[in-house]
Amino acid sequence: MTWIEKAKPMWFMMLVLIFSGNFMLYQTTIGSKILSEKNHFIVLGSMLDLIILLPLFLMLYRNKFTLKSAIILPALGCILIRFLIPISLLEPYETITLIGIVLEGCIIFFEVLLIITFVRYMPKILTDVKRSNLPVVFSFSQAVRHYVRNNSIIQIICSELLMLYYAFSSWKNTAPIGITMYKKSSFIAFQIMLMHAMILETLGVHYWLHEIAPILSIILLVLNIYTVIFFLANIQALRLNPIHFANDSFYLPLGLTKRAKIDLSNIELLIEDSTILESKLSKDTIDFVIRDFEKVCPDLILKMKTPQKVTLFMGIEKEYNYVAIKTDDPIELKELIKAKMN
Repeated sequence: MTWIEKAKPMWFMMLVLIFSGNFMLYQTTIGSKILSEKNHFIVLGSMLDLIILLPLFLMLYRNKFTLKSAIILPALGCILIRFLIPISLLEPYETITLIGIVLEGCIIFFEVLLIITFVRYMPKILTDVKRSNLPVVFSFSQAVRHYVRNNSIIQIICSELLMLYYAFSSWKNTAPIGITMYKKSSFIAFQIMLMHAMILETLGVHYWLHEIAPILSIILLVLNIYTVIFFLANIQALRLNPIHFANDSFYLPLGLTKRAKIDLSNIELLIEDSTILESKLSKDTIDFVIRDFEKVCPDLILKMKTPQKVTLFMGIEKEYNYVAIKTDDPIELKELIKAKMN
């Protein structure tokens, strides 16, 4: 772990201090008492905070430094200045904030062009998905990458489309034969119980909150509806996507929350020692384990030769050195992996 990762709490604290300090200065009565008639140096300090320091600490917190982030985050800081600092105080520096808005507008324009390209190629993408023998959660993203440049916005859209597909259009599909990961758990029953509780809570809280804070009640209603749809889609994705072996790889999906294509040639070691399996997993281990009411441990851990790329919720990609797996038939999975490796 690098020193940047170790200092994550400090970066987060700096983000909170910068934002809260500037918010209190310009948006509260305490700040109005501090500000005097000559506020030029204070405003310049706030601009330095929001355009340079806030993006820098955010990149340090995420441990992700890219040219795109170095352009987008300061531009967003310029927009944040327009909302945070009163216009009367910003008049001498209006050009700087306008530059940020223009940059953000250009970035949004190119993102929109990318989305238009994605929509344009959608018929071809769907054709490729239908022809593919892979599970839909893998074939869809693979087809998208073939026709459209990989981008965080596109990844989010793909994730949402997969959710809508499994929630509303997959109920006639028959679950294929394969090694499943949920049948020996109470996961589906637990998810259904959560959906029931959320629906009842939505009806009760929305009715009560609508009279007090109508906007907040609508926001909570939309979030709860989204959550119920996601639960439905996740159940279907889990049921319709068992572990799939193809050529020299196997495809490991855990509903819509995480998935990975694992090359058998990249597996260095199968860890089956019960002492290791029952101990706490390290931070560089991704677990494909269904959790419900009881404590569960993986059946095996794969030690990878090179870091394994895993796709998480909303298309976020991360790399791990170990992959922990628990299935309904661990013996069959181990035999298949060993046979394919040999």
